[in-house]
Amino acid sequence: MDAGPPPSSGLLGSFRKLGEGLLASLEDRISLVSLELKEEKLRLIRTLFWIGAILFSGVMAATFASLTVVYLLWETSRLMALGGLALLYSATFACLIAAFRRYLESQPKPLAATLEEIGEDRECIRARN
Repeated sequence: MDAGPPPSSGLLGSFRKLGEGLLASLEDRISLVSLELKEEKLRLIRTLFWIGAILFSGVMAATFASLTVVYLLWETSRLMALGGLALLYSATFACLIAAFRRYLESQPKPLAATLEEIGEDRECIRARN
C-alpha cells in the first residue's frame, strides 16, 4: 500500500517533470544570484571603507605637509613652494585615478557565476535538440 500519489505517465507526466525541472533550475539560479549579491555588497562596503580611510589620511597628511613646507619657505619662496605642491598633488591625483581604474577593471563582473550557469544551461538545452 503506497501512500504517495500514483506515478503519472504520458503527456501530463512529461509536463509535470519539465515543470519540476524548470522550477528546480530557477531555484538554483535564484540562490546563486542571492549569494553573489551578498558577496558584491560586502566587496562594495569594503572598497568604500578603504577609499574613505585613504582619502582621510591623504588629505590630513597633505594638509600638514603643505602647511609645514609653506611655513618654512614663507620668507624666501612661498609661491614656488605652493606651485610645487600643487603640481605634486595634481600628479599624485592623476596616478591614483589611473591605479583605481586598473583596480576596477581587474575585478570580476557582477553575477559572473550566475551568467556562466545560465550559459551552461542554454548549451545543455541546445545539445539535446
